[in-house]
Amino acid sequence: MRITHLRRFGLATALASSLALFGMSQSASADTADVSFSADQTAATPGGTVNLKMTFTNNQTTDVWFVYQSVQPTWATTQRPDLKYSLASCTGEGVTCSGTGTTSIGVNYSVPVAPGTSRTVTIPVQVAANSGCNGNIAFYSYVYYEYNDSQSHKDGVFNSPTMRVNCATPAPSGAH
Repeated sequence: MRITHLRRFGLATALASSLALFGMSQSASADTADVSFSADQTAATPGGTVNLKMTFTNNQTTDVWFVYQSVQPTWATTQRPDLKYSLASCTGEGVTCSGTGTTSIGVNYSVPVAPGTSRTVTIPVQVAANSGCNGNIAFYSYVYYEYNDSQSHKDGVFNSPTMRVNCATPAPSGAH
């Protein structure tokens, strides 16, 4: 009799765990903020600039009343200390940034952000003239926002496109 009870308990536990995991994975995919990234080019040389564009879209049915967003270099980017760059400025309607001129910034959106509307910010990534090359620069952004009169919130981490820093190609030795 004991074995039957253990089998029933084990089966019920396995079924409940599967349903819980399935339910959690469903809500996690639906609970992400709507942020998109693009870049005007995929590569630059030392001394060049790549314009990174981020768009936050309110995909809720109520106004967004609070938004926190930060942009930092990825771990792989930080492992290349020879790559020198800065997030030069920040432009966009209804957007201001703090920490420009460094390698990470905070983005502030004017609120409310009405349902279905977007705020876009352009951040020039300036590669220093004395930067190393043959490496990649990429960023990740953490976004937290509140909606439904601050009764609900969502957050997520989003990745920018990777920007390659290329060396200038030396002229062939026989060329004049």
